[in-house]
Amino acid sequence: MSQTNVSRVKEKPTKRRWFVLFLVCIITFINYLDRANISVAAPFISSDMGFDAAKMGLIFSAMSWSYTCMQIPCGWFLERLGPRVVYGIALFGWSAFTGAMSLTYNFASMIACRLGLGIFEAPAFPANSRIVTAWFPSRERGLAIGAYTGAEYVGLALCTPILTWLLVTFGWKSIFVATGLIGIIFTFFWLICYNDPGKSKGVNQAEIDLIKEGGGLSDTIAEKNKVNWKQVKYLFTSRQLWGMYIGGFCNTAILFFFMTWFPSYLVAEKHMTMLKMGIYGALPYMAAIAGVLFAGRWSDWMISKEYGIGISRKLPVIIGLLLSAVIMAANYTNDITIVIIFMCIAFFGQGMASTISWALLSEIMPKQLVGLCGSVFNFVSNMGGALSPAIVGYLIAATGSYASALVFVSAMGGLGAFSYIFIIGKPKRIVIPD
Repeated sequence: MSQTNVSRVKEKPTKRRWFVLFLVCIITFINYLDRANISVAAPFISSDMGFDAAKMGLIFSAMSWSYTCMQIPCGWFLERLGPRVVYGIALFGWSAFTGAMSLTYNFASMIACRLGLGIFEAPAFPANSRIVTAWFPSRERGLAIGAYTGAEYVGLALCTPILTWLLVTFGWKSIFVATGLIGIIFTFFWLICYNDPGKSKGVNQAEIDLIKEGGGLSDTIAEKNKVNWKQVKYLFTSRQLWGMYIGGFCNTAILFFFMTWFPSYLVAEKHMTMLKMGIYGALPYMAAIAGVLFAGRWSDWMISKEYGIGISRKLPVIIGLLLSAVIMAANYTNDITIVIIFMCIAFFGQGMASTISWALLSEIMPKQLVGLCGSVFNFVSNMGGALSPAIVGYLIAATGSYASALVFVSAMGGLGAFSYIFIIGKPKRIVIPD
């Protein structure tokens, strides 16, 4: 054995992938903080500008419409330019539109800023999926996806009380100024610190080998990739993917209830004060964090015990979606403690489903179209985010209460579970012929 080979055998893998995951978690934290901050400000915005529930529903959903429409174009940009450049442009752009929300003065200007926010936030989760698939072996991928998915809820859980304090102390516009500045500053850290495995500083060959041998795609995903559009048909003809698309649609519809209407539900339906809402409203987000972390570790544990991809990746999602359906039980009590318990159970389940959905997708997506496949999945999933706030707003305006809205959210949990059980079938990597 040569001296070079002996050195390589003895070489310990570096841990650069965990620093990359830290960057992804921070950027995802900012992403969800900027898309959900309006939910805290909503009662004051509707009061100041005279918006009813139907108009607020349209404002909530505007971000999701542009976000959804940009998913597939952003997948193309990811394949061509790579996540470093695309994510840097996106983070700066959505942070600028977040700050611009403080300058809005009517319905049209607010809709315009939310549309701009959605356009620039669109690459986020396809980029996350591409980064984790490139940097992590399969046995660590559930934990990695759980970590950045949990970061979504950390922003909402920890910052809801802080944003509420800003709202009460300085007015609702201060929320958008503060959150916009955070993202603009972090853009520069991202561009300096991130690169793909083959070009990244601080990673050795032993770590790249560890990723590759564990099922990571560090050798397949290059910084730039030419898209063969004849291959794209596989993204729309696969039964596995359509099962995931439907499940993702339902899960995102549940998420967007919590990201948009939940604080207003506590204030308007359960008659909480704003400061009390800031405290109680953070609890379901904390439950979601627990759901994300629990599902990620449980799924990876099942992978390590060789239970198979089907059980290891599907079972946590199915259980999570069924738990989300518990939200409807809040219609049958006015005890705020019991209401919050039901909300915590529902959001715990939603968190479980969110993290492992992306882990399952990483196991079955075609190697040639990782970025684009993530974009298509996010496109269909976020149709749920686009429709859910508007549907909830319509139901509230039509009935005068949130009861029917909770029934709708509960039904999404049931439909999503059905899709994962009966449509996906046995998951396996989709192979596109050369």
